[in-house]
Amino acid sequence: MKIVAFNGSPRLLGNTGGALNVVLDELEKEGVETEHVHVYESMMNPCNNCNSCEIRGDGRCINEDDRMNEYMGMMLEADGIILGSPSYFGSCSAQMKILLERVGYVSMFCGQPLARKIGGAVVVHDHDGGMSTYTELVGWMLRNRMMVCGSSPLTILSGKGPGDYEKDRKGYDALRSLARDMVWAIESSKGL
Repeated sequence: MKIVAFNGSPRLLGNTGGALNVVLDELEKEGVETEHVHVYESMMNPCNNCNSCEIRGDGRCINEDDRMNEYMGMMLEADGIILGSPSYFGSCSAQMKILLERVGYVSMFCGQPLARKIGGAVVVHDHDGGMSTYTELVGWMLRNRMMVCGSSPLTILSGKGPGDYEKDRKGYDALRSLARDMVWAIESSKGL
């Protein structure tokens, strides 16, 4: 079993990455192979709506100058996908938005290969935008016909300064709960 987490924060050691590490640590305790991808490192180009993915239909973006096709491959190989983003001005980060758009278009035009994969979302916000960012990430997964694990409370954590996400005790506990529920969902789906 493998779960890959995509960190949409430009801060490699920021609150979003830290929160994702909590989930990944819990997954590793459950014996799950994990990978933590920092989307910002690849400097991905935005989608230019060239429609090549629709014309080709092969599950790849024509732009080979960045890691988008590699990221798509990682998603296809994984049993579960976690999307993590800070809330920037009430929405996900620009880096995450680029990933969502490009993977989404490619997936839409090649038979929706992410369907029935297990998904989870993690958001860190300062004082607003957490719910809209969470909804954006979950909506992307649902549009790709993924099965989304929730938590109670939702994995929307408060934090601005370094390590502030750890002070949100309820949110911190929800991260571990999300990990356990994703493992359960993947194991249950394989038993069907």
